Amino acid sequence: MKFRLLAPAVAFSALALVGTTVATSGTAVAASKPDCSRGMANVPAKEAVKVRTHTKVGATAVSQWNKGKKGFLCNDGKFYTGQKYKLCGKTSTKWLYGSEFGKKRGWVPAACIKWS
Repeated sequence: MKFRLLAPAVAFSALALVGTTVATSGTAVAASKPDCSRGMANVPAKEAVKVRTHTKVGATAVSQWNKGKKGFLCNDGKFYTGQKYKLCGKTSTKWLYGSEFGKKRGWVPAACIKWS
């Protein structure tokens, strides 16, 4: 009789441990940054835009890339998918990783950066 009461508790505990392991490993992948050993230099911003810690409009701003100022885009300007935004006259989910020269790098909305 004691075994019947103990079995559901053991199963629930095992399931909780598996869920914790999966959540931890997923977080590490999302936190990785693009390769900045290769990139595009002298890229100007269309508008003043905040450089953020994550690909979300509400993420913490770490610096600002001012209109017309040139900067650097990591990973040869490869786009990354993030939160949908409507900025600089466009709606998109494309984000770039970089910054204005001499400032902290982070994520910027691709619609606000001028390059081709």
